Amino acid sequence: MTDKTPHQNVTFPSSGPQAHGYLAVPESGKGPGVIVIQEWWGLADHIRDVADRLAALGFVALAPDLYGGSITHDGEEAVQMMSQLPEAKGAQLLSGAVDYLLASDHVTSEKLGTIGFCMGGGFVLQLAAQQGEKIAAAVPFYGVGQGVPNDFSGVRAAIQGHYANFDQMYPPQQAKAQEEQIRQESGAEVQYFYYDADHAFHNDENPAGNYDSEQAAVAWQRAVDFLQAKVA
Repeated sequence: MTDKTPHQNVTFPSSGPQAHGYLAVPESGKGPGVIVIQEWWGLADHIRDVADRLAALGFVALAPDLYGGSITHDGEEAVQMMSQLPEAKGAQLLSGAVDYLLASDHVTSEKLGTIGFCMGGGFVLQLAAQQGEKIAAAVPFYGVGQGVPNDFSGVRAAIQGHYANFDQMYPPQQAKAQEEQIRQESGAEVQYFYYDADHAFHNDENPAGNYDSEQAAVAWQRAVDFLQAKVA
């Protein structure tokens, strides 16, 4: 079942209708900015939790709602919802989120970090390719879907990828080829890590049944260290 009450507490302009998202701000009220991009389930508890965890570490984290209010924990419904999000619309919403966050009084950084999972991991790479110098660091977790770009020449961000050795949706051979493509086309700093786990191993809501707490903890610490080093 879809749920029309996702985690939304801010609105921001995009090229089309107003967009919505979840904004988490550190106790200090200020910090470097990070965009958190949802999985195909929508702006669900896991994505809110990622934003909250980043805020607890001092980041200002914005998770845009790419589905405009729908979430699900049913795999077939998630596939359908993802297929109904055109690549151009997702890019438009994320572009608006970047502009909103960079203009926020809460944000102290001149560039942003991005982190995303599954479909959101694909859009992390697209955002880095499209936004160029506005993105300092991009962290895709097992990125798939319509957001994955064909051309990485616009990437100026450092990229740290997290991919799964047992992933059937995006096998490691494809991830390794992508890693090299980004490096060759952009000249950016690129490092991918590979884990003995399956797709969505970081999602502790565990709708796909693939959560791996040990591997997730290692990947999360690497991602946090990377964002802290690159976004200031």
